[in-house]
Amino acid sequence: MPKGHISVQTENIFPIIKQFLYSDQEIFLRELVSNAVDATSKLKTLSSKGEVKGDLGELTIEIILDKDAKTLTIRDRGIGMTAEEVERYLNQVAFSGAQEFLEKYKDQSGIIGHFGLGFYSAFMVADKVEFVTKSWQDSPGVTWTCEGNPEYSLDENEKTERGTDVVLHISEDATEYLEDNRISELLNKYCKFLPVQIQYGTRTESIEKEPATEDKEAVTEEITVPNIINNPSPLWKRNPNEMTDEDYKNFYNELYPYSQPPLFWIHLNIDYPFNLTGVLYFPKLSNNLEIQKNKIQLYCNQVFVTDDVKEIVPEFLTLMHGVLDSPDIPLNVSRSYLQSDRNVKRITKHITKKVADKLNDIFKNDRKDFEDKWSDIGPLVKYGMLTEEKFYDKAVKFALLKNTEDEAFTIEEYKEKVKVNQVDKYDKNVFIYTNSPTEHDSFIKAAKGNGYDILVTDTMIDNHFMQHLEGKLGDVTFVRVDSDTVDNLVQKEETTESALSEDETKSIEELFKGQLGGAMSSVSVKSMSTDAMPVMITKPEFMRRFREMNALQGNADMMPESFNVVVNANHPLVAEKLLKEENAEVKGKLAKHLYDLALLNQNMLKGADLTAFINKSLDFLK
Repeated sequence: MPKGHISVQTENIFPIIKQFLYSDQEIFLRELVSNAVDATSKLKTLSSKGEVKGDLGELTIEIILDKDAKTLTIRDRGIGMTAEEVERYLNQVAFSGAQEFLEKYKDQSGIIGHFGLGFYSAFMVADKVEFVTKSWQDSPGVTWTCEGNPEYSLDENEKTERGTDVVLHISEDATEYLEDNRISELLNKYCKFLPVQIQYGTRTESIEKEPATEDKEAVTEEITVPNIINNPSPLWKRNPNEMTDEDYKNFYNELYPYSQPPLFWIHLNIDYPFNLTGVLYFPKLSNNLEIQKNKIQLYCNQVFVTDDVKEIVPEFLTLMHGVLDSPDIPLNVSRSYLQSDRNVKRITKHITKKVADKLNDIFKNDRKDFEDKWSDIGPLVKYGMLTEEKFYDKAVKFALLKNTEDEAFTIEEYKEKVKVNQVDKYDKNVFIYTNSPTEHDSFIKAAKGNGYDILVTDTMIDNHFMQHLEGKLGDVTFVRVDSDTVDNLVQKEETTESALSEDETKSIEELFKGQLGGAMSSVSVKSMSTDAMPVMITKPEFMRRFREMNALQGNADMMPESFNVVVNANHPLVAEKLLKEENAEVKGKLAKHLYDLALLNQNMLKGADLTAFINKSLDFLK
């Protein structure tokens, strides 16, 4: 029995392989099946060149699990190997030492394409590996056997069929890979779209047989057929012109069973200056953007590699779903190299451009459809505008703002809409918004009464988006509808006369100042419509934003709440009832009640004060 030593310049490469690849132990199956696909593809290439004569026969790759024998076999009918090729590809894993091995491969995200290294991943789960092979060329079959150390044996065998069986004798610490469900899981994860049929076991199918005579009924018969676990011709490898909308939706369901249908999609098919195919879908996004991420699957020649693609697509596009497939993405290098790789940067720019162009096309060709889908795609667009300058430059033309009437405007359209009535003393367009139309109902009505338009910004990303637009545009400021800025917005002369004299105004101011306690607040008496609330609480926009920023950092209590109490001089409860009340105690109670109502309207009446207000209201009803 010929014996030899594997050509490595370190005493034992196997512990290093196990140590290095331990966290990704399961990828052994991907690597071995990928090698089998390689062998099959090479046979097809040789046949197309006329070097292999005759019918190639059945080329399906088989995965065979034998729990009793504790073996897992990967069988292909590809080109096979001669004894000389086994020596060259399996035995000459030449590294200068363990340290170089670890340095070279420590950060890799895949080992596809390195036959020797890919094959040796088998020793992560097996304490003995047999490589039983016969070349397509006229040479005897050989069996290579190794038990996880540099010694091996190489013997002739009596194999008559072309191809290779890789037989793994599963080790005691890897018995999970003798479980049918575990192997099914890995094949589904890594091999679902490999370009050669993969068979794992068999399944039963029912077929209806025609009756022998017309007077007899058809008979249903159960037959056993190979269980093919993959789709060798996935949609992203096919011609987009031949695809229907239903094809794309069905493929989305294949990728993400039980998900809501996608909104639309982009089919990528590029062969210059780099190779990239794939389909990216716009999903319906929830308000929790984190759970939407990492749904893009990255493939290398239809071999699954990862769903962590943040080095390949901009972060905002990790909210999209789908598949990318490229042989030009270097999978065997460190992440830092990946980030600086020229091809990766080109791919990133191209994907960003394609997404922006697709959105712009939909906006131009079917604006109604675009507006209807804005609530779903808006977070992705805003995220992109926040994080990618090139995307911002394109998206600023089609990003939408929606108001409380559910009308949609581009940013330029909205500036035009409000430029007459909503301009501050610095000549900035004031975009008034609410992040809670229900909570701000009274303020919205008051603002509309003054002829203002109010935007709805109620997604988690809107605060950042508004600040970003303020910085980029320069001539726009966003203020919440309950802000003091809204109250002070009107530059034109007030058309509503005050029902109060100067002395009466001062008296009302002093009365409400007495209700403030230690709050950091101011009181002002304004001439407003009789339909507006008698007392309103407004907040300084800058201070409110500062508090919200601190709250996000867990420091909400560091900044005390400050607000403005605005008294409507023309409301009957102020101009008549409150002003004319002669009983000082009753007058104070009425002012307190009006002030509490204003606090309640801002969700600022809490604890003992809220309890006292409720009890007082109940006493009044009695």
